[in-house]
Amino acid sequence: MTDTLDSIPLFPLSSVVLPGGRIPLQLFEPRYLDMLARCMREDRGFVVLLLREGRETGGGATFHDIGTYVRIIDFQQLDNGLLGITAEGQWKVAIRRHWLAPDGLNWGEAEALPFEAEDAIPAARSELASVLRALLKHPVVNNLAMKVDFSSAREVGWRLIELLPLDRPEKQRLLELQDPLERLDRLQALLDAME
Repeated sequence: MTDTLDSIPLFPLSSVVLPGGRIPLQLFEPRYLDMLARCMREDRGFVVLLLREGRETGGGATFHDIGTYVRIIDFQQLDNGLLGITAEGQWKVAIRRHWLAPDGLNWGEAEALPFEAEDAIPAARSELASVLRALLKHPVVNNLAMKVDFSSAREVGWRLIELLPLDRPEKQRLLELQDPLERLDRLQALLDAME
């Protein structure tokens, strides 16, 4: 992991991805096809950021400044004629400065956030690992072939953020937390409220 990423492509989306998580994307806009070609040619990734306002397509979107640096791990031509990629989260980053290029692609300078502590799941939060196991059995999620350490508070929390039906602002708040145990406490409270 590098501490600073100068001039890195930014990809605002209506979803979040965290380290170790995988996200399938369909690319059709020229700016993102060019970004993909550049990333493949230069063997580097891009940053996924949650949209604050606006849409994934077109322009004029605003986005949060904490997101995840991802790398492309697979790509293929889809049946609908679009290019499909799978990106995997590497580490969380903070965007220090960003700008819009003439082609409409967002670029920025990013700083890697400290990697979170590797805490074990407390017994009082073991139910969360069971919830995650059930979610990973869904065919769409199962196809992503994510590897999860179910004893890790960090990994269980990260995957639950991605997979639970939480509103976008809540997912962003959870992504921004740096304490895995605090995140699990918040996730448990949210699950309790859903029941």
